[in-house]
Order: sequence, then structure tokens, then C-alpha cells
Amino acid sequence: MRSLRSPRYGLRVCPSGGDWIAAILAALAVVTYWRSLSLPFISDDYLQIWLARRYGPISGWHDLIRDPLYRCRATSLLVTYWTERWFGLTPRPFYWSSLILHVWDVWLVFALGIWRVIGWRKAAVAAAFFAVYERHQEAVIWYAAQPELLVFFFGVLALLFWILWVQSEGSNCWYAAGFWGAFLLALASKESAVAVLGLCLVICWFGETDRRIRFSPRLLLPLGAAVALSAVYAALIFVNQTHHWHFQDGTFSLHAPFYRTWAISLTRMFWLWGLAATAILCHRSRLGDAAVGFAWAGIALFPYCFLTYMREVPSRHTYWASAGLALIVAAAFVELYRTWGRSRCWLLYTVAAVMVTQNAGYIWTRKQQQFEERAAPTERLIQRARSARGPVYLHSFPYPLPVAESAVALEAGNRVIPIQADRLPPNAAAGSILFYLPSGTHMPAFDVALR
Repeated sequence: MRSLRSPRYGLRVCPSGGDWIAAILAALAVVTYWRSLSLPFISDDYLQIWLARRYGPISGWHDLIRDPLYRCRATSLLVTYWTERWFGLTPRPFYWSSLILHVWDVWLVFALGIWRVIGWRKAAVAAAFFAVYERHQEAVIWYAAQPELLVFFFGVLALLFWILWVQSEGSNCWYAAGFWGAFLLALASKESAVAVLGLCLVICWFGETDRRIRFSPRLLLPLGAAVALSAVYAALIFVNQTHHWHFQDGTFSLHAPFYRTWAISLTRMFWLWGLAATAILCHRSRLGDAAVGFAWAGIALFPYCFLTYMREVPSRHTYWASAGLALIVAAAFVELYRTWGRSRCWLLYTVAAVMVTQNAGYIWTRKQQQFEERAAPTERLIQRARSARGPVYLHSFPYPLPVAESAVALEAGNRVIPIQADRLPPNAAAGSILFYLPSGTHMPAFDVALR
């Protein structure tokens, strides 16, 4: 692929050898997550598919728009609906769809090379790190976390249009239209899409364009309209919070200690490679590169920090922010290459190999085992439900009731009835089954009504 430039604006559209770089990046992503393609569905995956059957068809869009929670995840429900329509209720195609989305996201990180502040060399290294980084693995492996992949895809696509808009100094309205379209789809993917607004300001601030131009009313007009839309978007959520599940189950609160969650999550995400890369950039007085990455990571992580059930955000919620970490790691690699030159570049290749092996190996081993354990209770429930001739009475199940209901309904066609005791009620129908899981993922005890 030849290097292209826009003759009017001097914007480099694609680097030399870009197709080979894209192929290598895709290979890194696929190799890193190859083992996860063999996993069964994991807990909330069944709820995701059940909701997609309800909201995915055109006839269900009216109800989807009225749902204050899932209308903000509309894109993932549509992807799930059509995946099942095309491939049936088989886990592997669903996991492949998430992995393909991850590959596309990796390519979008590479595409950030159009921003002159980053450049193609840093963007390629950042995309490679982002492809294998283990911290955000939950967003790729757990199918129910697909909204994270989609909000990143449309959010970064919006940022790419914004970069083109800023670097052309507001001369091409198609860039503004592309920004708006991608931002709308990002809002339909997850609430964290509002981070795009802050990142747009980061791009304006760190851009090399004259400050009077980059903060001119004409240039910021599309951003102002996006802010107004986001305000309406947020207002609709809070107006309907009595019907919003995340406000009712206690997992989200504006009174949560978000500053502590933000600091702990950011610190853990940067350990170990991020801290080492930051130290290198500070030593080499490349504070601007570090500032861009930290600004990206901090802004992208902030919308997730109003949790009440954890001291740090779950790994799937670091997907957005880890692109900022990737930019810092890439800047450190490029700076070391400039300093050492070709004479000691073998050291960089060795560090890169260790980095890939450490991240991918952790996903292949420890994380693969954890996801298998998370899938075990639901798989055992489905196995027993298939042998029942009546309802399944549920006691001490480790996941919320809607997970059990959707899993049994999809795979066995039975009804789930929660009970408080570890024995069948006196009026249980013949053939009913009690699913009792008293000790986590250990093999449960069962009783069958014989009447």
C-alpha cells in the first residue's frame, strides 16, 4: 500500500507498508485470544442473547427505545441478534464476532497515526501493545461485554474524523458529518461514549495548529452540538432512573467515591509496563508524549468510576483507557529507538517479545481458567434443566436470577422458579428439578420430584 497524501490539506492518509502492518496487528490479536474461542457462553451471555431476541427485530425497536438502559447498548443487541440469526446458538461465532471487533479496534489505534502529534511509527507500536494487552481481556473474551468494543470502535472513529477536521482547520464539512455520525453510534453503544468530548479537547489542546484557530468558534461548532446532544442523552437517563436497572441494583451512584476508584484503577492499569514507559519518557524529557497518554487514559476511565460494588473498575471497563496506556508505551519504545539506534535495537525486540509473551501467556493460562470457572455454574444448570420435565427450582445460584432464567429458557425451554430452601417445595410438579449450588462452582447436589 503506497503512502497517500491529501493534496489540499497535506494529510497523510496511509503509511508505506500499511497493509503489512495491519496484517501483523491482526495476527497478534488473534493469537492472543485464540484459546478463548473454545469457551462456552459465560453467565450474562445468555441474557445478552435473550435481550437481542426481544429488541433486535424491527418490531422490538419501539420497546428498545423506551428502555433507559438497553437503548444505550442498541448496537451490541443488533450485532447479537444478527449473529444468532446467521449462525444459531453456537458460542464460537459469537466469540469470533468479538475478536473481529477487537481487530478492527486495533486497526483504529493504528489509524491514530493520522494525528501529527502521534505519527505512524508510534501508532503502529501502540496498536501492537493494545492488541495483546491483558488488562482489558474481559472486554474481548466475555461476549456480554461487547458494548465496550463497539463504543471504542465508534468513539475512536469519531476521534479520527475530529482529528481530520482539526488538522484541516475546519475546511471540510464531511469530516464534521463523519464525526457526528460516529458519535451518535457511540452513544447508542454505551454511556461512556461521552468520553469522546473530553478527548476532542485533548486533540485540540495538544495539536500543533495555532491556538486561535483550534479553539475558534467555527472549529468547535460540531463539538458544541455534540455536547448539547450528550446533555439531552444524560437527562433522559436520569429522568428515567426509576426504570433504570443500574440505578436500582445499587451498582452505580453519583455519590460513589469516584476519585478513589479512578486513582486505584489508573494506577493498577499502568502497572508494570505503563510505569516503566512513563519513567523513560520523563527521563528523556518527553513530557508531552506522557501527557497525551495520561489525558486519554484518565478521561476514558472517568465515566466508569461511579461504581459502588468495587474499589476499582472491572477489567472490561479499562478497554477505552488502555489505548492511552498504549500511546505511552509506544512513545517510550520510539524514544529508545531514537536514542540507541540500530546498534542496540535487538534489546527493544527482546523487550517486545517479553511483553507479548507475558500478556498473551497470562490470557492463555490464568484468564482462560478463570473464564472456564465462571462458565461452569450456568453450564451445569443447563445440563440438568435439559433432563427436567417440569420447572427448575433454583437455590444458591452464584449469578443473578435473570441469567439463570435466560440460560434455561434458551437452551432447555424450561421455567426457573427461585426458592429459599435447599429442597423441593411440597407442591412441585412431577419431573421438576432442584438446582442447589452451595459452594461456588463445585458440583451441585440435586433432587428430583417423583410424584
